[in-house]
Amino acid sequence: MNLTDAELIAGCKRRSRKHEELFFKRYYGYVMGISLSYAKSRDIALEITNDTFLKGFDSLQKIQEIPSPKAWLRRICVNTAIDYYRRHKKFQNHTEADGDTPVFDPVYAPDQMNYQELIRLIQHLPEDHQLVFNLYEVEGYSHREIAERLEITESSSRVYLTRAKTRLRQLIQNHFKEYAGR
Repeated sequence: MNLTDAELIAGCKRRSRKHEELFFKRYYGYVMGISLSYAKSRDIALEITNDTFLKGFDSLQKIQEIPSPKAWLRRICVNTAIDYYRRHKKFQNHTEADGDTPVFDPVYAPDQMNYQELIRLIQHLPEDHQLVFNLYEVEGYSHREIAERLEITESSSRVYLTRAKTRLRQLIQNHFKEYAGR
């Protein structure tokens, strides 16, 4: 059955299990890809993905129109990842910026590195650093927006981003040293 997004969404609003299943199958890969960039493991990404769809189906009744299902799902997925992070780890030991924190140029992964390898390296970052990195670099949130969402200071957001980039540089260098040694 080849339904349009509008037909699928209309069926999901009626809570049709068939339409929800088809919608889930159509967008599962997209949402899982976003989830993997925020999660430490595939199991956690799967939990975020499933929660994203559940929240999405529940919120459909309140929404008149969804012009872009992908943009709508992305927003829900990012918020679900943030919620997951808040539930499982608070920023208990975060540090404030002291003004002496160096500012780094953006990290560019070498052309030879594929997407999966880069995601795997990002997953090696501490959770708070990974979350801030994704929100800032991937989603385009400002440090003020990140600070508000994660209930930290803007300076802490900057510190986490700086540390994430520094660690990611080290991981990329190590990755290519290992790759060259093969």
